[in-house]
Amino acid sequence: MIFFISDTHFGHERIRLACKRPFSNTDEMDEALIKNWNKVVKPKDTVYHLGDFAFGNIFKYRVRLNGKLHLILGNHDRLKREDYSLFDSVSDYLKIKHYGQKIILCHYPIHYWDCCHYGSWHLFGHVHGVHTNPGKSKDITVDRINFTPISFDELKPIMEGLEQHVDYSKDRWPK
Repeated sequence: MIFFISDTHFGHERIRLACKRPFSNTDEMDEALIKNWNKVVKPKDTVYHLGDFAFGNIFKYRVRLNGKLHLILGNHDRLKREDYSLFDSVSDYLKIKHYGQKIILCHYPIHYWDCCHYGSWHLFGHVHGVHTNPGKSKDITVDRINFTPISFDELKPIMEGLEQHVDYSKDRWPK
């Protein structure tokens, strides 16, 4: 099974306060995020984390989380050379296909993404629920998905319910 999540910000007190996360301190937030993660993600599952994974000791959080983990870098990810080995892959942007569905993964919302006019999805983080994006795109920061990774199966009906991205270029190109 595959899952998606963004902006866990493990160990980050300021994000807990700025986003008004419902935890009394950072340790409580971290423990809740780890518990929620491991409740749904099994060791053989795959998780795409769309950035801003953790502050400080990345190893301390990664070793406690189930699943194969692919990190799409966010603006707060400061990986040391040895941190890269903690992830199955690390990239700035990633295109995947799952059960025939093309999915564009980036930390930041993109207004026009690859094949947005043809049903591809765009999953992003960074904005913590304060920005919406056109078409079949979704903010999957933990603040928007109940502090728990969201599976492809859970996302599918949500994404299918979104309007197709409007193709403004159709009328501009000669036939």
